[in-house]
Amino acid sequence: MVGSNSTIERLDDAARDLLFAEARTVNNFAPTPVSDAELAQIWEMARWAPTAANSQPLRVQYVRTDDARRRLIEHLDEGNREKTTSAPVTVILAVDSGFHEHLPHLLPIRPQIREVFAANDALRERTANFNAALQAGYFILAIRAAGLAAGPMTGFDPTGMDTEFFSGTTWRSILVVNIGHPGENPWFERLPRLDPAETVHWA
Repeated sequence: MVGSNSTIERLDDAARDLLFAEARTVNNFAPTPVSDAELAQIWEMARWAPTAANSQPLRVQYVRTDDARRRLIEHLDEGNREKTTSAPVTVILAVDSGFHEHLPHLLPIRPQIREVFAANDALRERTANFNAALQAGYFILAIRAAGLAAGPMTGFDPTGMDTEFFSGTTWRSILVVNIGHPGENPWFERLPRLDPAETVHWA
């Protein structure tokens, strides 16, 4: 635990490589099962990461059963179906446009902020979309931290997905992520990254 005036411990090189330098998007998964306990652990890690006003607009729909997987695959682009069939679990990450209803509990020092978001559709949408995307990134890192591989995808029909899984709710799908252990020939060659000289300025 980190308290006031404490020194934050750094991850060792192996842990940082696991999360960043050596991590890869997996396109083929081994048949090794992923347990509900492992899936719960992923969210337990991801839910503590920061969001603006502690808004936490990301929602998680794990897809595990044969019937649910069949329904999911129908809404994926053709190129994403085979890899999803090989994954033991797929998660639909969604943004909740009604996130502000929870703010009196999540931000008790400013319970009136709920009314600010309720009265401003543009602010509510902008806050929800940005922070859900931020949380989706945390979620992928949590998958890796749990010793599992992630295969995130945006190639799906969001309208069909939302009708299939989130009808009657304020949830809207933003990302689909396959979860499991790497299978045979699980990834493509690593693509290049921009050089820091092209992306980082110092003032």
